[in-house]
Amino acid sequence: MELAVIAAEDRFCVDAEALASELHVPFLGSIAAKAVDNFAFVLELGSALQLCETGRKAPGPVLVDFVAGAAAHRRKFGGGKGQQIAKAVGVRSGFYPKVLDATAGLGRDAFVLASLGCEVRLLERNPVVYALLADGVRRLHEAAAMDRELAPIAGRMILEDRVDSAEVWLAAQPEESLPVVFLDPMFPSREKSAKVKKEMVAFHHLVGSDEDANGLLAPARAACYYRTVVKRPRLAPYLADEKPNLSLEGKSGRFDIYTRHGVPG
Repeated sequence: MELAVIAAEDRFCVDAEALASELHVPFLGSIAAKAVDNFAFVLELGSALQLCETGRKAPGPVLVDFVAGAAAHRRKFGGGKGQQIAKAVGVRSGFYPKVLDATAGLGRDAFVLASLGCEVRLLERNPVVYALLADGVRRLHEAAAMDRELAPIAGRMILEDRVDSAEVWLAAQPEESLPVVFLDPMFPSREKSAKVKKEMVAFHHLVGSDEDANGLLAPARAACYYRTVVKRPRLAPYLADEKPNLSLEGKSGRFDIYTRHGVPG
């Protein structure tokens, strides 16, 4: 087995044990991640929930932090409505479409869209990723209670209950009921790329890629009203081999846009 749960301190043991039970993985008590040798990964519950690779030479942890670090920097200096993701979902001055992020992952794109003014509903099926995401959203709301800038952003991020299948969830939605559907299925990690941090390589190893991602496109396009947006690595094939109406290409990635109705100009 690759995963177990540990507590950062004794005072977190009760909640950590409950999390382990929920995930159906062992609870090892209050112990340092580097001291664990019979599991490749641990979820460490402390003031924040962190996914840690074990062993003395392990890379840094993976956690969801919408309050500080890269998320805060991008919120303040990321380029606002000029960012490609804003253009891709159709953000205009005075028009901020509601977005369903059907593959929310660690919530980074959802937070950017919420920062720009979009209401974003987040779906995630992987139980470990969902636990990390829920913890990040929880801490965002805690910080928002004392931060006027974060409060409206937190209010626009709506984490849905964990789903077993985004494809099934989307297929169950009424036709044209979701203004924008955003898809960023997990692509096989580029382990040879220097740009991919070691901790994210470990994260991708544990979570895996979305082998059934092609099945998301058809129900997403049926459920959306304005457009479905698919985020892909720049050289990756089109999702489900379906050519989009247009693409916005960057240095390492692109947004494929499948339009249905035009967004207000």
